[in-house]
Order: sequence, then C-alpha cells, then structure tokens
Amino acid sequence: MKTVGIIGGVGPKTTAEFYSELILLAQGVEKIARPPILIYSVPLPYAIEKDSILNATGEERNIPYLIEAAKILEKGGADFVVMPCNTLHAFITDIRAGIKIPALSIIEETVRFLKNENISSVGLISTASTRKNQLYEKAFKEANIVYEIPTDFQQEQINKIIHDLVMGNNTDDGKNILEGIIDSFAEKNIEDIVLACTDLQLLKPEHGTIKIYDTMKILANATIRQIF
Repeated sequence: MKTVGIIGGVGPKTTAEFYSELILLAQGVEKIARPPILIYSVPLPYAIEKDSILNATGEERNIPYLIEAAKILEKGGADFVVMPCNTLHAFITDIRAGIKIPALSIIEETVRFLKNENISSVGLISTASTRKNQLYEKAFKEANIVYEIPTDFQQEQINKIIHDLVMGNNTDDGKNILEGIIDSFAEKNIEDIVLACTDLQLLKPEHGTIKIYDTMKILANATIRQIF
C-alpha cells in the first residue's frame, strides 16, 4: 500500500469526513490492515479563509501555506498527496512544482468520473473563488461537458452557507436553501449536479429527481485506487 498525505485543516470537518471516508472505502478493498494516512492541518489564518469564501479575494495568499504543507507530508513519508478542497486547486500547479511526489487533482478526477459515467451535462455548485477562477468551467469545456451555474444571488447564498459551515455553524436553513438552489436546476432540465465544494457535502443535500455528485467522495475513491 502507498501512503497518502492529506493537506487538511481548511474546513476541519471536511478533513475529518474525508479521512473517515478513506477508512471505510479501504475496508471494502482489504480488511487486513488500515491504509497508511498522514494528515497535515494547514495553519491558515481565518482572515484569508474568510476573504476567499465570501469575497473571492486574496486567494494567492494560500500558496506558501499549501506548498509548505505538501513538503512536510513528503518529508513525512507520503507517496502522494491529496487536498479535499476544490477552491485551493487553483494552486495545484504550484503544489506539484514544489514536491517530487504526485498530487491528485479533485477536478481532474471529477471530470474523469463524469466521462466514465457518460454524463455530458451538469449543474455546477461551487465557491465564489472556484467560480471566479473557472476551475471546473475550463475543465468541462475541454471535456465537452455542458454546465449550468447558479445565479449571482444564489451564489451569494452559497457563499454564506459555506462560510457558516467552515466556522462550524451548521443550520437547517442552510440545507433548505441549498436544496432549493438544486431544485432550480430542474427547471433547466438538469439531471445531474456536481457539488464542487467539499464543505457543502456536510449538509447531505437530497433531491427527488436530480442526482448529486459529491466531489469529496469522487476524490476519496481515486485516493483509494492510488493507495492500493
């Protein structure tokens, strides 16, 4: 088995959920031993996190923290690294350039998953920063995947929900609002939604007709394949 290094701490509940998901998935592959996992919680200042989530500004201040985290994991014995955060994949090239071991991309793995499932049209729900940097939009266009995004007002609602989740404030209102936004995609004949923010999966949104694909779980499955 290979050792995975998780760049975590940005959304601590997400990091914990991702770790738990890896353990459960690994049990389905091999029950002889648990997989070797290293986690480095990035000491990212709250101010940087808040600006990125609510205002989509100052994201470049993340770069030195992420590169340092990847280097620490590499020195610690990780064979490859993963980062269960879509927004910070704006800097995946910087991270890859800073280490000698592979770094899986949640965006690349999500596109691969959609292509394998023959899904060619999706609704895309993400953070303001992910949307501003068009991380998925560019990847979808290259893969010939058609997409729809929320309105500006809906994006503001999503930003608030994500910030509350990151700060540990889970509410039923947040889940209801998110499910309402997902429901609005049905009017556009969208049958599949990509939840491109690993914090939003904490709300476990549901819909009667639209399939919701959680990018954290897609990355977790890709990580397990790499481990074994």
